[in-house]
Amino acid sequence: MLETRDLTIRFGGHVAVDSVSCAFAPGTLTAIVGPNGAGKTTYFNLISGQLPASAGRVLLDGEDITALPAPLRTRRGLGRAFQLTQLFPNLTVRENVRLAVQAREAGRGQGGGIGGIDLLRVWLDRKAWLDEAQHILTQVRLAGQADAHASALPHGDQRKLEVALLIALDPKVFMFDEPTAGMSVDEVPVILDLIHALKSRRDCTILLVEHKMDVVRRLADRIIVLHNGQLVADGEPATVIASPVVQQAYLGMAAEDEPGLASVPADGRQPGESERPAGRDVEAA
Repeated sequence: MLETRDLTIRFGGHVAVDSVSCAFAPGTLTAIVGPNGAGKTTYFNLISGQLPASAGRVLLDGEDITALPAPLRTRRGLGRAFQLTQLFPNLTVRENVRLAVQAREAGRGQGGGIGGIDLLRVWLDRKAWLDEAQHILTQVRLAGQADAHASALPHGDQRKLEVALLIALDPKVFMFDEPTAGMSVDEVPVILDLIHALKSRRDCTILLVEHKMDVVRRLADRIIVLHNGQLVADGEPATVIASPVVQQAYLGMAAEDEPGLASVPADGRQPGESERPAGRDVEAA
């Protein structure tokens, strides 16, 4: 169980995340939505340890991990995929995933023992890591690019590789920050199918920041809505999407970005009958 209690961060006089309390149970996928600048990515950063909280706590399986740095939170079972790719560009695709598998096993106290004491064990461990890496690459449809350098991959394939790294870590909590950003229409189903497969395991918790409401509707068991850093709605997708507070929070958002959330203007015009509101950039942290 992942839980935040009154989680808060202030930047000077600005409260970017304001006393957010929420619990996330295993076997559920929770989508975190809200307008640009609502605090979604900042909330992710507080949970994963990229930012220190000004107040409040983060708990994982009852343990207070608020003071732990990001690497130790990863070892405890938090796995984070970022909006921007976090890869080793000069290593091959296979080696990127192999390192993630090796890091996971080292964190569990298995493998990684080099120093010449048991060369056979070292060789067998490396072979097992490479085999698992290749299996994961097959899952994300990157097996054919296993020997390519990560830097040579197009953006969509780099996003797939980022998801592969997260799968290799096998965390208790999977945190996806706009996993389909920058991907073509043809590439998106691969990522969605992978997330759906993770969700079917029922032993892990999945958090998803996503602007595309069709993706949210397809995957989410629950939606929480942040607005001005505050938790303003929490519940089943259909109920949350229809709530007046969410409709108001999304006023002025592009209808094509937020189908089902953009409100009809007061004069009754449907989107498309006049100039649509301007679209959004991806939320900054």
